[in-house]
Amino acid sequence: MRQHLPVLLLSLSVPVIALLPLPDFWIAQLNYIGLYALVSLGLVLLTGVGGLTSFGQAAFVGIGAYTTAWLTLNLGLSPWITLFIGLGLTAVSALVVGLITLRMSGHYLPLATIAWGLSLYYLMGNLDALGKYDGLLGLKSLSVGDIDIGQGRLFFVLCWALLIAGAVALINLLDSRPGRAIRSLKGGTQMAEAMGISTF
Repeated sequence: MRQHLPVLLLSLSVPVIALLPLPDFWIAQLNYIGLYALVSLGLVLLTGVGGLTSFGQAAFVGIGAYTTAWLTLNLGLSPWITLFIGLGLTAVSALVVGLITLRMSGHYLPLATIAWGLSLYYLMGNLDALGKYDGLLGLKSLSVGDIDIGQGRLFFVLCWALLIAGAVALINLLDSRPGRAIRSLKGGTQMAEAMGISTF
């Protein structure tokens, strides 16, 4: 119960904060904090729990974001559909990169993730189809019917609800058999393999 207490307190505080008469600037900053924290959950699992150093998280965020934005602007698809397509492409990209990179160990692994991150950054920044370093402009906010949830307090609730759901999923994962296998990686891949855990 104690390990779930921070998530419980956070869950109770979200609707309270959303109802407080805070300036829009503060709400916007809390939205950014929620988004970055959501991205950091994967880094917590990989580096904090598994002991594997990665500097390529931003590249996967970029793949998902650019996929969603490009499909929405150029094909006219609903952002709710393109969000899941972006997540799917990001998962496939992570699998391909992982198949190549996770065979490395020592300082080669973090260096490889730096290389992946930089290469994708410069690739996306030089493609005309992706707007180069200006990015893709003209995207509409997320909406449900006539309700705009892509900004302000409604986006705050959506963002932090996703963060709480992600944190709960991560806690449950760590208590499962795959989670214990990930924990064992922190002691070294050789020790994990000696205990009968596949490290790849």
